[in-house]
Amino acid sequence: MNQDEPQFLDVGAGPLRRPIAFRRRAPVRDDLPGIVWLCGFKSDMASTKASALDEHCALRGQALLRFDYSGHGASGGRFEDGTVSRWLEESLAAIRAATSGRQILVGSSMGGYLALLVARALAAVGETARLAGMVLIAPAVDFTEALMWANASEAARRAIVEKGVWERSSAYSDEPYPITRDLIEDGRRHLLLGQTVRSFCPTRILQGMRDEDVPYRHALTLVEHMAGDPVTLTLIKDGDHRLSRPQDLALLFQAIDGLA
Repeated sequence: MNQDEPQFLDVGAGPLRRPIAFRRRAPVRDDLPGIVWLCGFKSDMASTKASALDEHCALRGQALLRFDYSGHGASGGRFEDGTVSRWLEESLAAIRAATSGRQILVGSSMGGYLALLVARALAAVGETARLAGMVLIAPAVDFTEALMWANASEAARRAIVEKGVWERSSAYSDEPYPITRDLIEDGRRHLLLGQTVRSFCPTRILQGMRDEDVPYRHALTLVEHMAGDPVTLTLIKDGDHRLSRPQDLALLFQAIDGLA
């Protein structure tokens, strides 16, 4: 199949069934673990970092899986129906269906949070052998509660509770992002901070200190909760939330290659 054409995986049953688009780069080298890219909130597998990572994996002969959550990119479903539970279910389904052997999970923003939730879910069923490492870019752990609800105005909270949705303006889109009551309430089922957080593998975190969406102190808090695994945090003094400049991508590839 043409590498540019996505394949589709059905996740869920009945009215919850949705087609999840994914692209898989087959490995050339068998000695390297595969890479799984987990996108950020409202991002997709064609983003700058994901596309650059695909080129990097092609040069190294390394397997890569990228996919879009429901309501994102080429996948089916409505964004407004998305929750942490749904996107976690899709992440696990894609990993189990389209990878084999050990994997390095690379998650950006919300994708970093989902990577840790994936690791917890794999550990619950004795599948941590799948994990070769983890690279988290500005990980938005507990973002629905710690970064959205905690920072929302009283008017925004009323809109979420009473109307079921709040239209949140974004620096990355001309259209506001709908933040639903289902997203906020479901997120409370998946909170990690306040207890020990496990990745079950060596972990590298890249965090910009000029990040206005996920403050760098949030990454420090995460590291404080990860006492059970080897973790390295790299703070990028002039880095923003995207971390997609050439120098940022170089740090990303260095972190991935070091784990491989």
